[in-house]
Formats: sequence, C-alpha cells, structure tokens
Amino acid sequence: MSPVSRTLLLVGCGKMGGALLEGWLGAASVARVVVVEPHDLGATAGHERLLRCAGADALPSRLYPDVVVFAVKPQVLGGVVPEYRRFVGPGTVFLSIAAGKPIGWFEQQLAPAAAVVRAMPNTPAAVGRGITVACANTAVTGEQREACEMLLRAVGDVAWVEDEALIDPVTAVSGSGPAYVFLLIEALAAAGVKAGLSEELAMRLARATVAGSGELAHRSIEPAATLRRNVTSPGGTTEAALKVLMADDGLQPLLDRAVAAATRRARELAG
Repeated sequence: MSPVSRTLLLVGCGKMGGALLEGWLGAASVARVVVVEPHDLGATAGHERLLRCAGADALPSRLYPDVVVFAVKPQVLGGVVPEYRRFVGPGTVFLSIAAGKPIGWFEQQLAPAAAVVRAMPNTPAAVGRGITVACANTAVTGEQREACEMLLRAVGDVAWVEDEALIDPVTAVSGSGPAYVFLLIEALAAAGVKAGLSEELAMRLARATVAGSGELAHRSIEPAATLRRNVTSPGGTTEAALKVLMADDGLQPLLDRAVAAATRRARELAG
C-alpha cells in the first residue's frame, strides 16, 4: 500500500467520523476518500479528493479501498457491516471506531480472514487532542497497522494493546474520561458558588483552571505528581485541600469505583 496512493472508505460521518475526515483531507498521504453518508458533508463537500455516496449501493463498482473505516453508531452496525464483505481481501483492512463491538464480531460479519483493527478514540478528537487505543487481529499486516495508526493520528495520540480485553478499561479511562473531567468542572464551580462566588464567575474559573491545567500537563515532560507538588506550598491552601482529596476516602477510591463500574459495563455491552 503506497502511502501516496491510499484510498479510504469512510462509513458514517458524524462527529468522530467528521473529525477524522478533516484530518485526512489535510494529509498528503491520502489520495482519495470515499464517504458513505446520507447527509451533506458541509464545508468538506467540495474537496477534490472526496466522493460522497448516500449508501453502500451507490459506491463505484471499481472501488478498491486500502482501509474501510466504520464510524457509525454501534446499534446500527449489524445492518451496515455485511454490506462491505465484498472488500474483504489481503489488500484491505477494516478499522472500527464503534464502541462495544469486539474484533470477533467483525470477523463473523465479514469473514474469518478479514483484517480488522478495533480502535477506541475519545471526544477530544473533535479538536485534534484525542487519544485512541487500538488492537489488531492476526490478519493485519505491519503495513496495515502503520496505515491505521497514521489515520488515527489525524485526531491525536495513538497507543496499541495486544490483548483486546484491555479495550474495556481503556474505554473506562479515556473513552468515558472526558465526562469525568466535565463533571469536575461542574463540581468545582458548584463548590465555588457555595464558598460565595457568583455562578458565572465560579464556572469561568473552573473551566479556565481545568483547561489551563490540562494544557500545562500536555506541554510538560514532568509527571502529573510533580506538577501537583509544584503547585502545593507547605502549609498553604492547596495542601489543605489536597488533604481532603487525597484522604483514604477521597478522590482515588472514588475514581477506582467509577472506572471499575465503567469497565464492567463495557464488558456487558460487548457481550
């Protein structure tokens, strides 16, 4: 698969698929993107390397995609994936970013010999700051793995696991994690209101503090624990707050229970 002649077939172009598409169209390594999406693609619709089809039955007859990306909701996958069996072969890898469906499910729907990569991105991908964890079956070649990583890097960082069972705790940590951070913003703002701040100022402070701290963590090479200690003066206000958050019944056991609950639910949804 030559990186300058790579043809992609994107099935579904919602928020995550759209974020990926924008990244791919800006990459010189992608020659052509065919999108199966019944709705208009907005600003990207007129791109010279883009072809939109309303459904699988409208795809060009002589289409030979290097990568087929499934970016539709998990509940409709069963009626969608079998339509792409004709692309199963050594030259095509199937990349799924749909939550909950294991690799074995795709092998059943497509063919046992299908090359399949299962990936779990998270919502910061919408601003190019996501992280995706991927797992490949044994039919995926090294070149196909590199191609999938290149595509996923269009929206952020990429990591790989060899054990697919680890996708469930990955989902609990990074897939669901943005919701935990947004809840932190809500809770921090609410605590500020209880301390006497106006709702507007408390929310402004909470949002800016979490966003700024995240950017600092992103740019720094220091471990999170070091960054925390750098903010904590002995005997100061931060230390007083951290004694509450780091107590035996503080933030860590609460997050332990939350991640465990999300992991269990991910396994239930995967069947």
